[in-house]
Amino acid sequence: MEEKLIHQENSLLGNTQNYLREFVYGGIDGAVTTFAVVAGAVGANLEPAIIIILGFANLFADGFSMSVGAYLSAKSEKEHYKKHRKIEYWEIETIPDVERKEVEEIYRAKGFEGQLLQDVVDVIVSDKDRWVDEMMKNELEMIPDSKSPLKIGLATLISFILVGFIPLILYVYDYFKEVNFDKFFWTSFFTGLAFAFVGWLKSFVNQTNTFKSILETLILGFVAALVAYYVGDFLEALILNRNS
Repeated sequence: MEEKLIHQENSLLGNTQNYLREFVYGGIDGAVTTFAVVAGAVGANLEPAIIIILGFANLFADGFSMSVGAYLSAKSEKEHYKKHRKIEYWEIETIPDVERKEVEEIYRAKGFEGQLLQDVVDVIVSDKDRWVDEMMKNELEMIPDSKSPLKIGLATLISFILVGFIPLILYVYDYFKEVNFDKFFWTSFFTGLAFAFVGWLKSFVNQTNTFKSILETLILGFVAALVAYYVGDFLEALILNRNS
């Protein structure tokens, strides 16, 4: 129980916790970019229909782009690991004496000496798979990632679209059934809640203070929206002055 608390493991999340990092950062990017588009469009006084078009175009285009990037990055890492693993097998079979000395150096640096050092090295080099594992971990400092590149891409895409859709909900609802309240205010409020939720999840990923993680995420979203709003406002004024 104490170990789970130290590592901030949550049994309610189950196996999905393996892909929590991708979900969190996909969600942050989705909320930040879509909310920034909405804020910029509101700052430029664009029509709600235009906001919906720009928002959804950004949501799916950026979401797809980010998920493909996450998939290709994870796939590349796996291929990179496999390539170096093959090289280590070749070196063990071709120059075993050199590779044995490298194992000795690794464990000598850990404090092993004399007969104990030789016994440890003998055990390691007696099995090729164990030997290669040792070289990959302690020489190359490469650890295999058990996560599926496809699931990484899907987790990124799903979170990007789900969380990124929140800034658009009220504008979509207003398109079908007109509302009288301030849509941008309430959009900001609900998006803030989304940022807080994703920030809470981020505290599990980075194993940091929950309040600090939530605050950082809220500030990130606020700054992005603020910049987008005033850029939209500035460009609208610039274009109107040029056309007048």
